[in-house]
Amino acid sequence: MAIRSQNYIDGAWHDAASGNTIEVTNPAAPSDTLGHVPDSAAEDVDSAVTAARTAFDDWSQSPAPDRGKILREAGDLLSERKEEIARTMTREMGKPFFETKGDVQEAIDTAYYTASETRRLFGRTVPSELPNKMNMSIRRPVGVCGIITAWNFPVAVPSWKILPALAAGNTIVFKPSEEAPHSGLLFVEALLDAGLPDGVLNVVHGAGDAGAALVEHPEIDAVGFTGSYEVGTSIAETCGRLNKRVSLEMGGKNPMIVLDDADLDLALEGVIWGAYGTTGQRCTATSRLICHESVHDEFVEMIEAEASTLTLGDGNDDGTDVGPLINDAALQKVSSYVDIGQQEGATLRMGGAPASGAELEGHFFEPTLFTDVTPDMRIAQEEIFGPVLSVLKVESYEEAVDVANDTRFGLSSSIYTEDVKYGFRAMRDLDAGITYVNGPTIGAEAHMPFGGVKDTGNGHRDGGWAAFEFFTETKTVYVDFSGQLQKAQMDSVEE
Repeated sequence: MAIRSQNYIDGAWHDAASGNTIEVTNPAAPSDTLGHVPDSAAEDVDSAVTAARTAFDDWSQSPAPDRGKILREAGDLLSERKEEIARTMTREMGKPFFETKGDVQEAIDTAYYTASETRRLFGRTVPSELPNKMNMSIRRPVGVCGIITAWNFPVAVPSWKILPALAAGNTIVFKPSEEAPHSGLLFVEALLDAGLPDGVLNVVHGAGDAGAALVEHPEIDAVGFTGSYEVGTSIAETCGRLNKRVSLEMGGKNPMIVLDDADLDLALEGVIWGAYGTTGQRCTATSRLICHESVHDEFVEMIEAEASTLTLGDGNDDGTDVGPLINDAALQKVSSYVDIGQQEGATLRMGGAPASGAELEGHFFEPTLFTDVTPDMRIAQEEIFGPVLSVLKVESYEEAVDVANDTRFGLSSSIYTEDVKYGFRAMRDLDAGITYVNGPTIGAEAHMPFGGVKDTGNGHRDGGWAAFEFFTETKTVYVDFSGQLQKAQMDSVEE
């Protein structure tokens, strides 16, 4: 599949006005260059926003089920192109091919789900307090939406935002991550080939300058962002000042609780997948294991034995379990946290160093396991975004919950137990946007809301019906068919 490397604005492909580009390389083999994408700035963003604004009236006034037909066709095209897109994604951002196929499948599922919702963009019809009068609410699109997403799920996460926004009648300017831009373009091309009109979906590549110009543009009505806490809070400040609607998803420090009655074999599968899948580069990665003292030693030994069998390598090679980190900066960051953990007194049980070998050219890091971790340590509090698991020992369910909640983040959480009362108590007690019972902290379904509390987000959600709540506004409508002026009763409040 040919890989385009340009901006897409108003139905045509363009270089950045400046002519500047960003090189995109394979993190498993940095000498392998996928291409160069435009390093865009305010001028390019302005052209894209103008195109989206011009296209808004026709697109928003088109019948919603007609918009759904395009999204359904895009789902079909993504299905046909699934393996080709996944191969490109693995080459571009590193995670194994079996994982990138799942990334594309999430976009396929979201396309079909959002297509169906175009026949269910429900408002409400409610009784009036006056005769011969009808009260209702309807949903209207927000307007022109700026979408900024991260590199670790470069097709799935954009689909969670872009597809419901389109279904609701919005137009879009999309800035994919400069670390994995081609994957996002292949997703966009499926929508274009499905019949999306010119100007409805525009793509502007670039780094921080392009993102800032998009957020600050006066014709952008709403911003959907997935990425780091630092960037997200800066976006929130800008949107607050400019009175823009904004949805933020900014990471996690996700706990998995293993109680003394847990099925340890099942929990082992969960923690290995949750901690080391995607090389730990998930906002939902299992980064803290909170283990009951009665099973702690046995379970740590099981983890160490299983993690030592994981195969590192190019994600497009058969048999690879763990791919590279995204770039050298990520490698240095993970290495620094290993040093921090040891300086704080944690015990390094395995891993803890960049992985090397004749076949490992790229940014590989060994699966890493810390024990003797206490809740106040930085490795138990800060998002590392790498294959590092910190194990904390507790004496009871109550202590496990206290430790799990003792973090500024609140995205995902999980508990392994055979006792139904602890499962239901955890649903209530864990301070997170997502709780899994007898499953790891990772994974999402297209028709369910995704997001977190505390410093993970700002109250909005991707996915499911919640995405439509963000990308639409409620309009209240009163229809008086009495033929005369009716006034509210004197004991009612009249605005």
